[in-house]
Amino acid sequence: MIIGILNQKGGVGKTTLSVNLAGALARRGAKVLLIDADPQGSALDWSAARAGDSLFSVLALPRPVLHKEMARIGKDYDHVLIDGPPRVSDLARSAIMASDRVVIPIQPSPYDVWSAGEIVKLVDEAKVFHELQKTVFVVNRKIANTAIGRDVREALAAYPFPVLTESVTQRVIFAEAAATGQAIWEIDREGRATQEIEGVLTELMEG
Repeated sequence: MIIGILNQKGGVGKTTLSVNLAGALARRGAKVLLIDADPQGSALDWSAARAGDSLFSVLALPRPVLHKEMARIGKDYDHVLIDGPPRVSDLARSAIMASDRVVIPIQPSPYDVWSAGEIVKLVDEAKVFHELQKTVFVVNRKIANTAIGRDVREALAAYPFPVLTESVTQRVIFAEAAATGQAIWEIDREGRATQEIEGVLTELMEG
């Protein structure tokens, strides 16, 4: 399966979600490739910070040819994840067209909900070329025990894509893991953050 994680708005935790979903798939025994399609190269930086063996392969490809080259690039992997660029562009379109699943991480704030219209429009346009593609929102970087964390689901109901039941809470462990190029399960195998990522992944794979 090819999973694209995209949102044109920065600061939504796109790379954190990408590396940890890839890490969760690797934990399940899958051979995984993470494509860093963000010109900022954050996923590549995460990989460079890691000591020891890699959990999965990371490839930088911030060029608008992903949908044309995916068959060749991904042929030796069970799953491919794409950490998309932080703005609407030809590169984002290519990443969307390459994906079987599109995941739109949304931080629970009115600004993020309002700005989601751009990426929704882009995904709708790409569906002309990929009719079987499925798209979901995931509430990411949620602040625990806040009303807006709960209300964001209602706000997203105005868009044509479902919101995953599981959400990911903002926790210090994500930054700690990123600093050393680790997936969160390597730091706390049974912690709540690991459980949330596993829950998101399970929903994605079942959808």
